[in-house]
Amino acid sequence: MRSAARRRPTSSPKAPRWSVRSPRWPSIAASATWCANWSPSASRSAKRNCPAAPQAASQRIKKTALAERLAAEVAGELEAFLGRQTLAELDFDALERAVRQQVLTLAGRFLQARLNQDTSDYSGPHHDCACGAPAHYAGRREKTFQSVFGPLRLERAYYHCPTCGHGFFPRDRAWGLEGSSLSAALQRMTATVGAMVSFQEGSLLLKQLAGVELNAKRVERCAESLGAEVAADEKQNVEPMDPTPVPHTMYLSLDGTGIPMRPVELVGRAGKQPDGSAKTREVKVCAIWSAESKDQPGRPVRDEGSITYSAAIESAATRDTDPHRSEFTERVLREVTRRRFTQAQRTAAVADLAPWIWNTTRELLPTTTQIADRYHVKEHLSNLAKALYGPGSEQAQTWTRRRYEELDSGRFADLLRAVRHHANRHQEARKCFQYLHHNRERMRYPKFEAEGLCTSSGVIEAGCKNVIGTRLKRAGMHWTLEGANRIIALRCCILSGRFQDFWERRSEVRKAA
Repeated sequence: MRSAARRRPTSSPKAPRWSVRSPRWPSIAASATWCANWSPSASRSAKRNCPAAPQAASQRIKKTALAERLAAEVAGELEAFLGRQTLAELDFDALERAVRQQVLTLAGRFLQARLNQDTSDYSGPHHDCACGAPAHYAGRREKTFQSVFGPLRLERAYYHCPTCGHGFFPRDRAWGLEGSSLSAALQRMTATVGAMVSFQEGSLLLKQLAGVELNAKRVERCAESLGAEVAADEKQNVEPMDPTPVPHTMYLSLDGTGIPMRPVELVGRAGKQPDGSAKTREVKVCAIWSAESKDQPGRPVRDEGSITYSAAIESAATRDTDPHRSEFTERVLREVTRRRFTQAQRTAAVADLAPWIWNTTRELLPTTTQIADRYHVKEHLSNLAKALYGPGSEQAQTWTRRRYEELDSGRFADLLRAVRHHANRHQEARKCFQYLHHNRERMRYPKFEAEGLCTSSGVIEAGCKNVIGTRLKRAGMHWTLEGANRIIALRCCILSGRFQDFWERRSEVRKAA
């Protein structure tokens, strides 16, 4: 076995005896003391007590030197950690978790000390306030922030404006800490888990994966706060930023799906409940993608990474006399602009036959090819067969199969004739006939296939499920309008691959402020 008295570098204190199986953290007091004492601007007495301190007060240590020093401190702690046992004695799971926590703790103390030595956020006795008047310097104040390294107690310059009565910390603004007790990186981490899973599950994931303890309510507040910023950013940043060439063909799909709401959000709204009340409100979803690749039979396949989403609980309805477009129509226009949809050589809209979808498409994109989702059309025919001949009957199956063949082969006149045959004595047949006749131009499937176009809206169907359903339609969930739209905005941003762009814009705005 290795010696229990293994010698460490003379600049570090001897580590206390401890065991992975019965852990006691090795002391990092000396490391923390060094971090707190060392600084290019530290006093002479402090430097004399720090063996690695610079000899000249004006000397600036490069960032690489800081990294090397921190690495040396970490290496020393880990050497003490591993040097007292054989590998056979180690519980590797406990070892990994203990080492990770130790490194984070040491890095957090180093970072705290280094940041508190920097007083560059003091810009003189006065600082411009948002109200336009000068704010007065009122000293440095401490606040504990939760970070990915653990709690950090930071000192920041504070300015108070006697004109408007408000105070502010310039460093908090620049670092994205204003109005929050979470560091910027932890805000980002927390908002991400809050957007992807329930707030309670997000709290558990943060603890298990990052060692950060935040209760579900703090996860909710953080996710919804950042979601509100994402929603505002989506409206302001419309210009396309993607430098890649526009695909030859681009597709647009619109759809809606209901989510459960709190009763206060449903007052006075009609719904599908037996008493005419509503339990849900509809989220309208816009998806844009490309499908340049083909499968083995030659059918178009959605290009990986090409799909983007934009969604909200918004109205798509407008009257002819309204001076402005509906909220959702404006949303679709922003997404079309961002994706440079109209710059593609060919564009198509694929969706089910809800009137609001085609009214929106016709208003914004009158030259775009309109395609009815083939599976929705076949569903209507299947439902009619069940109504005519009974569910599961052989006659219903035979009738349905023949209608499918007529639809797929382009024998639309035969299809209409077969449906119309039952229209005089069956209301469902009359509705289906009107449905087919009114949308016949959107059902020219042999022509669409010959042109290599998609005829299925599976992308938007999956989008409604993945973007909305898996997060907002789980058992026991009931949303407020504001909370739902914020989480939806955050999910669309993340799942569309735009979160990093948003975060960079956010950081630039805060630094400029």
